[in-house]
Amino acid sequence: MRTTLTLDSDVAIRLERERRKRGMPYKQLVNAALRAGLDHLDPPKRGHDLFRTEGFPLGQSHVGSLDNIEEVLSHAEGERHK
Repeated sequence: MRTTLTLDSDVAIRLERERRKRGMPYKQLVNAALRAGLDHLDPPKRGHDLFRTEGFPLGQSHVGSLDNIEEVLSHAEGERHK
């Protein structure tokens, strides 16, 4: 995609320095710098690291095995739960 972009002079100077130091084409450097900046603005969310809870024993269930829903309903609502 072609576009016209006006750079502030300090940014243009830094890009030119980096281009010479890395020996890469200007277009490639600008794209790499924009990708890095965009990644920094919106970092990927890591769901499993954001919140962690510790488990603890609750003791025995008062309604029977929670794996058997029929048994739980019988205990909670009586035998006429159907």
